[in-house]
Amino acid sequence: MNLFEAVESKHPLLPDAYKHMTREELEDRVRGVKKRMGDRLFLPGHHYQKDEVIQFADARGDSLKLAQLSADNKDAEAIVFCGVHFMAETADILTKTNQHVYLPDMRAGCSMADMADLQQTERAWSKLGDLFKDTILPLTYVNSTAAIKAFVGKYGGATVTSSNAKAMVEWAFTQKERILFLPDQHLGRNTAYDLGIPLEQMAVWDPISEQLLYEGDLEDVLVILWKGHCSVHENFTVQNIQHLRETKPDMKIIVHPECRREVVAMSDDAGSTNHIIQTIEAAPPGSSWAIGTEMNLVNRIIQEHPNKEIISLNPNMCPCLTMNRIDLPHLAWCLEAIESGEPHNLIKVDSDIAEYAKEALDRMLSRA
Repeated sequence: MNLFEAVESKHPLLPDAYKHMTREELEDRVRGVKKRMGDRLFLPGHHYQKDEVIQFADARGDSLKLAQLSADNKDAEAIVFCGVHFMAETADILTKTNQHVYLPDMRAGCSMADMADLQQTERAWSKLGDLFKDTILPLTYVNSTAAIKAFVGKYGGATVTSSNAKAMVEWAFTQKERILFLPDQHLGRNTAYDLGIPLEQMAVWDPISEQLLYEGDLEDVLVILWKGHCSVHENFTVQNIQHLRETKPDMKIIVHPECRREVVAMSDDAGSTNHIIQTIEAAPPGSSWAIGTEMNLVNRIIQEHPNKEIISLNPNMCPCLTMNRIDLPHLAWCLEAIESGEPHNLIKVDSDIAEYAKEALDRMLSRA
């Protein structure tokens, strides 16, 4: 059996019947299940989801907010997470044992989260320990696997979000002399820089070559950045900004801190998904904005603010491919399977991993 066959047998493929239904038929089926199951069903939807899916969300938000809302929803027996795999894992970690979390399409992953696996991280921790001894505290962006969250929790660290990264990095430096920031180097670099740490005191760990990329005295290193990135946000460039400054000099540019350092530095503002949404909402009518984040969200913001000129910072940007795995046919199939008592795509984190991962999450939730 090859790898594809193994995956196919574990996670059944979408039945042909759902592929041939019209959008109206699929929408009717989703509405029907939601109505019949009522409070026993909860559908959290991430901001980056397609419009055809997000319209049915009981709550919209970023990954952590949705996981927290799932945990707060004591009535829901089934939580169908419209997002990606690591988000559903976090929801499973935070919810009760009698609640079950499902992902409509198991192919919905995250390239950033996949850039740091447990074996790589354990090898890095050992080698970094040889270099820096017991002076490092690990932090991980919530955009990481449950196994990485558990690793961080085991060694006294915490998770961070793009909204609270500054507060958590400040806390980390009260615990240890240095931090290891996983898996997104750009969020780590931007956060540390905003806190006054010079770029010259930041090193990069390359998990492929298993080398610390740094020129200088190792004693000066305060931040070790994992060499990972968001495949969407790394596609916003200095050239995009230069072009806008020349063609639309009055247009404000706001980007997500997962963008490269030089892009953030040249922008007018940078912040989490919620910060971007709230900033545009608060902006006066007639104002003009270029947004550097995922295209589904940018298009939705454009639709919701017809009295403002809004464009994507990169006009050639595509939506997040893995987020777009969740579509209406998979959602309808998942819901009807749950209702019929034959669910698939259950997300269940191993209890040992969940215990340490929850420690990392709780350290964050209690502080930021």
